[in-house]
Amino acid sequence: MRYIVDHLPPGTTIKRQILIVNRTDERQRLDVYPAAATLEKEKFVFGEGRTANELTSWIGLDRDTIDLEPGEEAKVRATIEVPKIASAGERYGVIWASAISKPRPNGSITQVHRVGIRVYLDIGPGGEPVSDFTIGDLLPARSPQGEPSVAIKVSNTGGRALDLTGTATLTEGPAGTRAGPFDVVQGTTLAPGVPGQVTVRFPADLADGPWKIDLKLESGLIKKEVTRQIEFPEPGKVGKPGTFFSRMTTAWNVAASAAGLLVITGLAWLGRRHWRRLPARR
Repeated sequence: MRYIVDHLPPGTTIKRQILIVNRTDERQRLDVYPAAATLEKEKFVFGEGRTANELTSWIGLDRDTIDLEPGEEAKVRATIEVPKIASAGERYGVIWASAISKPRPNGSITQVHRVGIRVYLDIGPGGEPVSDFTIGDLLPARSPQGEPSVAIKVSNTGGRALDLTGTATLTEGPAGTRAGPFDVVQGTTLAPGVPGQVTVRFPADLADGPWKIDLKLESGLIKKEVTRQIEFPEPGKVGKPGTFFSRMTTAWNVAASAAGLLVITGLAWLGRRHWRRLPARR
């Protein structure tokens, strides 16, 4: 499990189990605790240390310390109790498993290693708010060093926060080349009603194009796809927004279209001749 995502009415209690595995080669003592998180500038931001917020005060754990041998695992049960007087809205937090490393020889610096489960909890009456998003412009660009990328404008049009992931595939490029799929840069989280953008980066030696780009974005069960035609600019520039893809018209297509027009015209002319030869009714 990577997330705890739920919609609860005030006064509700839920329980969730979290699996913790020691994948190191040493025995580990882990501290397990909830801490605050917020959404800031399209990012899910963790609070420092054990910073608390309203949500963390609702979270109880059946164990706060675990000793694990290499390869050993353990389960922790998290109980979330929402007060009856809780106001409507979405809250954010994280449940951490944290280990402190021993100082290195002749050193006094210790390191804290932690992994966590994000918590997205929406409070309010009725059913869960609808999650949705729209995809806007696709802007191709090259960095001053010549590295190509595409910035995708996205708007969260639903009532829940979104963690956006996805892929982009380039096809029908110069001489029929294709590339990808390439992963969307992860880490973009949009609050309800908030616009933002995600980015896809490509190899520096990628040709300018034009390219057909097939973009797939998702957040949970919500999935969207768009297809555009793009062309990368020179280094240090931002190109024109992607346009709706349409195939180049070939000479064969033109000839076929012209033949179809002749057939239709011929049928229309025969129809008129046939109509003229009909005898008048008395």
